[in-house]
Amino acid sequence: MTDGANGAIWKRPGRRKWTAPAAGLLLLAVWLVGHHGGVPGTGGRTESEAAGDHPERLLPPHAPLRAATPERIDIGSIGLHAGLVPRGLSDGTVDPPPYATPDVAGWYRGGPTPGAPGAALIVGHVDTETGAAVFYALRTVRPGARVDITRADGTVAEFSVEAVETVPKAHFDPARVYGSTARPELRLITCGGTFDRAARTYSANLVVFAALTGSHRA
Repeated sequence: MTDGANGAIWKRPGRRKWTAPAAGLLLLAVWLVGHHGGVPGTGGRTESEAAGDHPERLLPPHAPLRAATPERIDIGSIGLHAGLVPRGLSDGTVDPPPYATPDVAGWYRGGPTPGAPGAALIVGHVDTETGAAVFYALRTVRPGARVDITRADGTVAEFSVEAVETVPKAHFDPARVYGSTARPELRLITCGGTFDRAARTYSANLVVFAALTGSHRA
């Protein structure tokens, strides 16, 4: 399972509970920063990027694509092929797809669409009470792997993974994970670390950082 985009506490009968310290209002503020070009005084970068703690930039920037609704995600190197559904906010957090559809991922419709300028956000469950979910294999992805996002305008946005990080929930920094620049980027987020059966929560979030490196017709 995932804990949503900012790790708020979920409580569902018969389900696991996920926790992290970030607040929904901070998430919204970060998205606003992304849409308006970064934190003032940092040259268009977020505060964390200005401090140099963004994952190493391995790839040159690619010209952004026009905004278009994403429809599916494919990561051939790990056998991940899934549909995408738009998701909004619930109690200030990005609401992932329902547990009844664990084989789909959700993209945050309030942020940039994949391929457009900024950091597009896609969240998905890692597992459910009954088995693996859409992002179960995400832990095996490696830098350099290609992530294809098929879009409603008939284009496929090609992203390349730059970094894969396991971020302890006690140290989760929304500004770092969700902060945006003018460069088209992608964040894939699910639960990671170890699962505490007593607390029924994972200890971390798995975050994949990727950048747009090409596009082609579907």
